[in-house]
Amino acid sequence: MSRKIAIVTGAGSGVGRAVAVALGAAGYAVALAGRRLEALEETVAGMPGADTLCLPTDVTDPDSVRTLFAATVEKYGRLDLLFNNAGTGAPAVPMEDLTFAQWKAVVDTNLTGPFLCTQQAFRVMKAQTPRGGRIINNGSISATAPRPFSAPYTATKHAMTGLTKSTSLDGRAHDIACGQIDIGNADTPMAQRMKVGVPQADGSIKAEPVMDVAHVASAVVYMASLPLEANVQFMTVMATKMPLVGRG
Repeated sequence: MSRKIAIVTGAGSGVGRAVAVALGAAGYAVALAGRRLEALEETVAGMPGADTLCLPTDVTDPDSVRTLFAATVEKYGRLDLLFNNAGTGAPAVPMEDLTFAQWKAVVDTNLTGPFLCTQQAFRVMKAQTPRGGRIINNGSISATAPRPFSAPYTATKHAMTGLTKSTSLDGRAHDIACGQIDIGNADTPMAQRMKVGVPQADGSIKAEPVMDVAHVASAVVYMASLPLEANVQFMTVMATKMPLVGRG
């Protein structure tokens, strides 16, 4: 039990890539899940010496998710950590201009995907010896406060908080802990627009500060390092000067 086993979804870029690299450096064996094998392999290239498994996965597809967990358990024998990170957004347009397909794509990836992965993690963690494990959800600060024109993303991230709480409650009897990290303006490819300018609540367009994504990765590693008798239920890691706290 000196080595722990983790699954990271959305591991091909951004936060998922940074967390996979950090977990590998911390001694975890990491199963990397994402839509594109090439992107997963690029992540692994930055994990010298780590024990890794690349598994192209569509988290919106129940069969694909089952394959992800089955392959991980087949290789490693157990699962200690799931980082539910895969996510997507919709165009920043007025709500009435969103198509049903755009709404559904965000809900399927950001909410149904984490549910399907959590469901499989429960099945594995309940049955293994020693039993239990930890699930960490990527909630985003959009789980607390919306940006303009972000209804699908904000709705799913608010829902992620509910999933986190339900998972934490339902997992108690089985030694399964669940927490959520809410991230604000980590410097990833998805956040490049923050540096240029994004809509604010007052209708203006302003650039926003960002932070090194490595701070997020180290926070996830800390959450994962706790014994199962302790849990970080919610943690917010954000660029200090981004416009979240206070009015405006």
